[in-house]
Amino acid sequence: MSTAFVNGRRYVTGVGTRPGGVAVRDGRIIAVGSDRDVVDAAGPAAEIVDTAGGLISPAFGDAHLHPTMGGLQLGQCHLDDCSSAEECLDVIASYAADHAGESWILGGGWSMEHFPGGTPHKELLDRVVPDRPVFLRNRDHHGAWANSLALQLAGVDATTADPADGRIERDPDGSPAGTLHEGAAQLVARVAPPPTRRGLHEGLLRGQDHCLAQGITQWQDALLRVLGPGLDAMDVYMDALADGALTARVTGALWWDRDRGTDQIADLVARRERARGHDDLFRADAVKIMLDGVAENFTASLSRPYRDRCGHETGNHGLSFIDRDVLRDVVATVDAHRFQAHFHAVGDQAVTDALDAVAHARQVNGDSGIRHHVAHLQIVRPEDVRRFAALGVVANIQPLWARHEPQMTELTIPFLDPALVDRQYPFLDLHRTGAVLAAGSDWPVSSASPLEGMHVAVNRTAKYAPPETEPFLPGQRLPLVVAWDAYTHGVARLNRRERQTGRLAPGYLADLVLLDRDPFLGAPHEIADTEVAGTWLGGRCVYRRR
Repeated sequence: MSTAFVNGRRYVTGVGTRPGGVAVRDGRIIAVGSDRDVVDAAGPAAEIVDTAGGLISPAFGDAHLHPTMGGLQLGQCHLDDCSSAEECLDVIASYAADHAGESWILGGGWSMEHFPGGTPHKELLDRVVPDRPVFLRNRDHHGAWANSLALQLAGVDATTADPADGRIERDPDGSPAGTLHEGAAQLVARVAPPPTRRGLHEGLLRGQDHCLAQGITQWQDALLRVLGPGLDAMDVYMDALADGALTARVTGALWWDRDRGTDQIADLVARRERARGHDDLFRADAVKIMLDGVAENFTASLSRPYRDRCGHETGNHGLSFIDRDVLRDVVATVDAHRFQAHFHAVGDQAVTDALDAVAHARQVNGDSGIRHHVAHLQIVRPEDVRRFAALGVVANIQPLWARHEPQMTELTIPFLDPALVDRQYPFLDLHRTGAVLAAGSDWPVSSASPLEGMHVAVNRTAKYAPPETEPFLPGQRLPLVVAWDAYTHGVARLNRRERQTGRLAPGYLADLVLLDRDPFLGAPHEIADTEVAGTWLGGRCVYRRR
């Protein structure tokens, strides 16, 4: 079976767009060029896809994604689309009424910006669901909101100490107020009903459908952890492979348990081995290492202390989940066992710690060539920007966050040392110093749409921002071609698939996305108006816009 995509434009990696199309046979690209060239190459029996002036591009990738979590949340009480606290409460009340048989109300997606100080109170939940425990993760999954009954069932009260890796928001009398930051959320999560294997499987398929509709056919799943006795998040992918339901190319990042030592490497190696033989669609050769929290709840690890509401220094530098000396041994061990380290590092101190650990691993093991990468990179020291290329570390960026929004303007900037404010999301600096950029979304933390992410990378404003909105640090804008490569070739390179996917060239897998227009021909502020018309994996159509 062969296919020719004609009557449009095509993307050229590192260059931009050109007139022409693509010919596909047996799942691979056999020709790119003029319409006549691709039709001739495809042969007389080929299917002809009229792109109607659209753009054919390598399918998008996502360097940091949580598809199972996102899909699971879509089937629960999800608050992603709520625009206020009142709307959140209306959705929660409606969900509880429609799901009277559920013993707990679970879900998430609420935005910190909708509540004073970013910390909703338990009494708000008590008013709408007084008779059942409620536990809802926030949008970035670095905190949770619980009602009184959930806190009581978990035994969380005024005498409960903050865990080392989290914080309980408290009322003046010391009792829990209802918001739990970072590891403190586990105090309630451990008594809530765990997800089932079937529920996770359904969540993955929901999440996969959502991603395919965004033109995404490959990703790195940033959190594959053991969820309980007999339930490993890897099981979900193995089940999907067994029944032929996985229609994406995935690299799984196995969770590094910070409460254990390097002895856990044997377990990680055994889990990696389970995926052997499925390399075309799934491998599990990355390890997720969580270094800090997020800036808006004051848990990102910073080189300078946070400020209080009056602008005075506090003694809080955030949280470092793994001691720096321990981290060096961890990364050296991970590297020696041929795993790719996938760091979560938001604050500049966490970024430094990650780069120092990779430098140590290079000294101990030699240059393994393994593509370690640091995700998020909200604040980066200028001297560390240059180290990415020098160490061969990939900059795993989430462009959608590099914009003015209430979470940035109200909950982050006022509490940062002024010297750190202008160091946020330095995408252009990283590119200019030779760092490889791979882009992702962290969905369901934020929109999975690569086009929305590219829009912000180029404009440093959101698609829906009022015209008068000031771009956020506009000196860090990326050219569209650089952003596009980060979502295509960059993700392929990160996942060691750059010789198979991520560009339109003969011999490459026909993982393609068809867009309704060529955004390179329009104004920068119109990039996110582009829509996905179809997605192909190995030449097979896996999504078509109705």
